[in-house]
Amino acid sequence: MIQPNFTPFPELVTEHLLLRQLMMTDTPGIFYLRSEPAILQYIGKEPAATIKEAEEFIELITNNIRNNDGILWAIVLKEDPGNVIGTICFWNLIKEHYRAEIGYALAPAYWRKGIMKEAILEVLEYGFTTMGLHSVEARISARNIPSSAILESTGFVKEAHFKEDFFFRGKFGDTIVYSRFQ
Repeated sequence: MIQPNFTPFPELVTEHLLLRQLMMTDTPGIFYLRSEPAILQYIGKEPAATIKEAEEFIELITNNIRNNDGILWAIVLKEDPGNVIGTICFWNLIKEHYRAEIGYALAPAYWRKGIMKEAILEVLEYGFTTMGLHSVEARISARNIPSSAILESTGFVKEAHFKEDFFFRGKFGDTIVYSRFQ
């Protein structure tokens, strides 16, 4: 069984990015990421309506990290470390099976620039080498072709396609499950 320890918080550095801990000063950026329709179009969640919801999200993430139940990194450019442009996380940890689910979001202004691929590869390295994960899964909407492409480009393999297993705003949608192994 894995026993993750996220204290001290593990900052990750790539060629262009700093993956750092969320802070309350990141509230405006988190509000944008959790309320922008282009980001939410495949997620199946209602947009955040208030700054208070973003603050509560940061508190939830902070508690998960403190309890070693999951970890989320703020994605920032090295040259602009105060501006959150995205997030990436391991959540739904299944500690006894050495498995976690990866999740991510990125502001549309930064799409198709290699940023998320760079972040995913760094987080996978951390998950496999430091956390001791054996496998990582990603669950995405079958309509999310860009996310399928990035997962496949980072070594994930499609494992399942669930038909109409998700209901949101009066419609059923399909979920695709991808996995990557150490």
